[in-house]
This record gives sequence, structure tokens and C-alpha cells, in this order.
Amino acid sequence: MKDLGVGVIGTGWVSDEYIKAFSSNPSTRVIAICSRAKERAQAKAEKHELKNCAFVTDPEEMVDLPGLDIVCIATPNFLHAQQTIMAADHGKHIVIEKPIAIEWRDVIRMKEAVDRAGVTTIVSFVLRWNPLVRTCRKLVSDGALGRIFHAEVDYLHAAVRSSGAPPWWTRKETGGSILQENGCHAVDALRWLVNDDAALVVALAGNFRSDFEQDTTITLITKFKGGALGKVCCSCDVVSPYLFNISLYGDKGTLLNNRLWSIEQFPDQSDWITIPAQAPDSGDVTHHPFSSEINHFVECILEGKSTIVDLKDAIKTFEIIEAADRSAAAGGIPVKIPLA
Repeated sequence: MKDLGVGVIGTGWVSDEYIKAFSSNPSTRVIAICSRAKERAQAKAEKHELKNCAFVTDPEEMVDLPGLDIVCIATPNFLHAQQTIMAADHGKHIVIEKPIAIEWRDVIRMKEAVDRAGVTTIVSFVLRWNPLVRTCRKLVSDGALGRIFHAEVDYLHAAVRSSGAPPWWTRKETGGSILQENGCHAVDALRWLVNDDAALVVALAGNFRSDFEQDTTITLITKFKGGALGKVCCSCDVVSPYLFNISLYGDKGTLLNNRLWSIEQFPDQSDWITIPAQAPDSGDVTHHPFSSEINHFVECILEGKSTIVDLKDAIKTFEIIEAADRSAAAGGIPVKIPLA
């Protein structure tokens, strides 16, 4: 029996993945789709064969629909903050597509609204459910690498060009920084795998394309509270297929993407061990398991638990991003965390 009613705001490609994920969950049903153009909402519902689905053009109208329990925000980046606050104020559980916001002051307002409402949230860092990323996390947790002293995660993706990027994506005011838009996946993976909070961030950036207002390549270095160092490079300037590189260095082993060297678990190892797990090395959504994310989210709602990447947790990732953007804008000055 599908008890929880879901409303999806936005009709871009990512909305398809959310609709499929919620439709396949036995406890949820998509009952509303919101788009500025009603015909787009109707077309999306027809594509997924949704029955008794409302089509609305105003998010405020959608959150007042009877039987609506969950709001899934899949709109352009600059709308995420206000729509999250609206949904929280109406007592709805919320899926927040990344980035959570463009302005740091809005991040604080979102947290205040969610805390007041006491609703369940999940921020769509879907790579936490990617098989290789999860395997990396378990290897670290099991001590296969020992104490991590250095970690690197890169998000290198030049697939989006001016012919394919929506206009709002290439403007800082509406799309945000390149770290907020794309590199947030790498920053979140870095923080999740090191399993520590950042204390200091330094970054440098540059714009190497004429079709983006934002800097299009940025490299950040962070020092974690426990002493480990981390590095993220995010670029949409590379000439290659999409790359999501993971390098973890510990005092008992090393992990380079799907290659493991561990004197802790394999003391007689003579060659790299290849991990047979699917990596996040493609834009294909099969590498980005939305269903696993949504199933976890729904389970947490039903059991009254917090998700592994709720708004409070995701803010720690975006605090690193905000610090990096501030550092790069100031020519590479160090920025301490927590932010002032």
C-alpha cells in the first residue's frame, strides 16, 4: 500500500529518476508534478504512466494538495533554498537536489526552517550509494588502509557545452559556482571517505571557457581536524570522458580507484587487487543509484530516523565548498572552518 504522497517540482532529466525511484518504492506514490508549463508536467506524468496525478504550475499550490507528504525539489539551482524553506514551513519531508543553495546565508535559513519543522530531509549526494564509493567507505571503516593521511577525489567532466547546458547553468547568479554545481559530489565523497570534518581550506580557480561566467576549474586543499590532508579538483575544461578519481593513502594501504594495496588485509600481496565494483565514471544514471537513495529516505521517514546525508550533514560538505570559493575569490588565502 502506497501511503506517502510525493510531489515533484521540476521536469528536467533528473525528475525522471526521482519519479522512477518513488514509483518503484512500495510506500510512496507520485501524486503531483509541478512545472512552470503545465503541459510539461502532464507530459512527464504520461511518460511514467502516473495515475490520478495533479499537474500544477505553482509550488505553493502543490504543497497544499491533500495527501502530499514529500516534496522532491528538482529545479534549477537558484530555486532550491526558497523551495526547501517553503516545503519545511508546510511540514513536508524533502528531497533536495544539489546544490542545496547558492548563497551561504540561504543555507543557514534552510537549516533553521528544517529544524523548526522537524521534517526528514535528504540531499541528493547519490554517489554515496555507488558500489565503488560504498566499497571504499567500508575498506576505510574496516581499517584496510589504516589511518588515512591524504585523500584525493576529482570531478572532471566536460560533457556540458554551450549547446547542451541550460542558460541558468552557465551563470553564477542562477547556477552557482562549479564546485556547487558539479564538484560537490567530489567534496562530499572526500569528506565521507576521510570521515572527518574540515578545519582549513585553500583554493585556486580559473575560467578557461567563454560560455561560463563562473570559474570552470578549481583545485582545493583542505586539512581535516584529525590531521589528514585532502584535495579536490573540479573541472569542466578537460578533454576526456567523465572522470571521478578516488585516491586514498593510509599508513597500512593505498586505494587508487578500484585498485587496492593493503598490508593490513593482504600481508603477502605482490600485485594490486582489482575491486569488481561499478565506479561513478560515467554520466549514465546506472552509476548513480537514485532508487537506493530514495529507498533509504523513505525507510528513514517511516522509522523516524535521520538519513545518512540529511541537510545538517550536507551543510558540512557545502561549508567546505563555500570556504573554497571564498579562498579562490581572494587569490588563495586560507579560510578557516567553521565559517565566520
